Amino acid sequence: MSTALVILAAGKGTRMNSDLPKVLHPIAQVPMLEHAMAAGRALMPEKTIVVAGHEAEKVRAAVADIDEDATVVLQTEQLGTGHAVLQAREALAGFTGDVVVLYGDTPFVSEDTLERMIAARSRADLVILGFNAADPGRYGRLVMEGDSLERIVEFKDADDATRAISFCNSGLMACDAETMFRLLDKVGNANASGEYYLTDLVEIARGEDLRVTAVSCDEAETLGVNSRADLAAADAVFQQRARAELLDIGVTLMAPETVYLAFDTIIGRDSVIEPNVVFGPGVTVESGALIRAFSHLEGCHVSRGAKVGPYARLRPGAELAEDTHIGNFVEIKNAEIAEGAKVNHLSYIGDASVGEKTNIGAGTITCNYDGVMKHRTEIGRGAFIGSNTLLVAPVKVGHEALTATGAVITKNVEDGALAIARTEQTNKPGRARKLMDMLRAKKARQTKG
Repeated sequence: MSTALVILAAGKGTRMNSDLPKVLHPIAQVPMLEHAMAAGRALMPEKTIVVAGHEAEKVRAAVADIDEDATVVLQTEQLGTGHAVLQAREALAGFTGDVVVLYGDTPFVSEDTLERMIAARSRADLVILGFNAADPGRYGRLVMEGDSLERIVEFKDADDATRAISFCNSGLMACDAETMFRLLDKVGNANASGEYYLTDLVEIARGEDLRVTAVSCDEAETLGVNSRADLAAADAVFQQRARAELLDIGVTLMAPETVYLAFDTIIGRDSVIEPNVVFGPGVTVESGALIRAFSHLEGCHVSRGAKVGPYARLRPGAELAEDTHIGNFVEIKNAEIAEGAKVNHLSYIGDASVGEKTNIGAGTITCNYDGVMKHRTEIGRGAFIGSNTLLVAPVKVGHEALTATGAVITKNVEDGALAIARTEQTNKPGRARKLMDMLRAKKARQTKG
């Protein structure tokens, strides 16, 4: 049977104290909403509906970046979770499969848990996701009789015996679309908040003699984010899991707790990551690479055997081939560095290509921006770029060419040529002493004055 996701993302998140919608706050450098949508993709949904409310246009733009096929619907008034799901009815018109309700601020539900919820639909009309809480606190309790979920009891309504139950409600559920919307039509708002609660579906379904059950997951999967402290805790959970996965597949993290990973970081086995490395979105590091301490990588690809850092920055579009060396305080942006090439010290290579086994001397800069347009620098194979060379793009340096130290290259350099572009040095005998005497005298006059 086909599946649809309804992801609730309408809340303002008052406790976040932010103009940004709660679900767009980042965990591992992507919106927490993206985590929830990624988990749901494991079900290969036919439709994905995101219910937005506060700052809906920002949510709509983020959803479009994450999944262009997803649909965003608007909850103009926040009248409860049941009311939020009802906003998806029109978008799901004609859909007859299962609907899985997720929350954009509950980012860590696993693919396995969602698959078990769908599997449980074979024996129940309505499936609720629960968890055994170490400290049940004020969570709603799930009262079970065997495999049957009898009712959900909110903490404030629970007696002592019910409060002793540790099996708690996560809010996630699965039900076929026709049944879900029919039950939602019967949900009322005769409560202190005047809201329509999704959890009321359990009681209504039981009243119709429908089969209701609950699936259990690890408590960590139900972690919700309602404050900055929660956000920091959620990010820490992600980092711990992601680091453990890398260690399991054979990546060496010399100081795991200091390495910061993005949602989509890919690192191959036998790579070594030194302390205090930050991975931004869109990074792939192939097997056997070395990323030295205090480097920052985003939107780049590092091939087998490459060495990066320490204190290097790889920006979007950086492509490092095998056995390349990118050294300390080097920045690479939108540039291809071919096999065996070296950019080892204090250089900026942007909008460029560097050929095989070329050596880029310390302090080299590709001057790629004229204030309006970006221009490209092309350096051939086996070239040697002298220290402190400025390559004023657009410009080409040929194969096995060489530029003199301190050169400002504004014209193409043919294969095998030596380019010297600096003024002739002139020494003025005795001029240094005279100049310093003059400056000291000037300073002395200013001090007396």
